[in-house]
Amino acid sequence: MLRPDDPPAPSLSLASGLALIDGAQIAAPNAELALKWPNDLLLDGAKLAGILLERSGDRVVAGFGVNLAEAPAIEGRATATLASITPQAFAPLIAAAFARVLDDWRTGRSLAEPWLARAHPIGTPLTVHAAPGEQISGIFDGLEPGGALRLRLADGSVRVMHAGDVSLGQG
Repeated sequence: MLRPDDPPAPSLSLASGLALIDGAQIAAPNAELALKWPNDLLLDGAKLAGILLERSGDRVVAGFGVNLAEAPAIEGRATATLASITPQAFAPLIAAAFARVLDDWRTGRSLAEPWLARAHPIGTPLTVHAAPGEQISGIFDGLEPGGALRLRLADGSVRVMHAGDVSLGQG
């Protein structure tokens, strides 16, 4: 439940991503993991997991979909699995990591820097599918404090994206 003195709810996406990568890193300490804005976890560049946040009034539900048993086939997208751990063993890892990160979030600690340290690097070419039929290509320019993506366009301007599906590379 959101409290009146909590940071803005959209910044929970950063907290969720950090919790997910922390839990996965405990489960697979040698795995090459990276966050991809706004809600994906990559393993060796392939999609391992995703996050969905839904808000209703003063409540937010965070859903974590992690490919543990197998990875679904998704046309045009590489997928990965973390088959070395069972759902029963992974659930407590993600719950504990989320509790730790949620405490940091509630104290107002900026999560943008730790998120960036675990993500694809600044300067990565990206294509943002912002709306049906709308693709915006540019260079990853970091995050706003609340978690919005900064996309540097070819003309040097920066567009702040609050939502969209991101593909690494320019399309």
